[in-house]
Amino acid sequence: MMRSTKIILFLCAVGLSLSSCKEEPKKVIKTEPISFTKEGELSITKQSVDTLITKLDIEFAQSEYETQTGLMYRKRMEDSQGMLFIFPEEQMHSFYMKNTEIPLDIIFLKADLTIASFQENAQPMDETGLSSQVPIQYVLEVNAGLAEKWLLEVGDKIAYSKN
Repeated sequence: MMRSTKIILFLCAVGLSLSSCKEEPKKVIKTEPISFTKEGELSITKQSVDTLITKLDIEFAQSEYETQTGLMYRKRMEDSQGMLFIFPEEQMHSFYMKNTEIPLDIIFLKADLTIASFQENAQPMDETGLSSQVPIQYVLEVNAGLAEKWLLEVGDKIAYSKN
């Protein structure tokens, strides 16, 4: 009798552990797409002839969360749009494309709003650090290929305004 009770208890324990190991169906979490919110305007001018190159609608990234997130999880961005990162002071910065789904040109700007350097065609989801190469205070992210299309050069200047 004692042996059959032990067997029954053992079988119950095995049955409970097997039922608790059963896989739950995977839940699909629906997320809302992140859409562009115009927070200001930006213009880029040629240094040599003070000629307007282009104007953009921009979003700002200033808080720690905004600068860490940037354009992550975006499915697309218009060529007339960009994101301007504003840091409290001029220093070396490095950007990467983790969770960024669109290729970008990353334009590094000094405190005086002149282009210091840029990284063209940064690839989606690449976690390689892309250095500013010199101390900077601002970064402008736009769709890949626009720096070449606009013939941007170190020394070209931006101006921006907030809504």
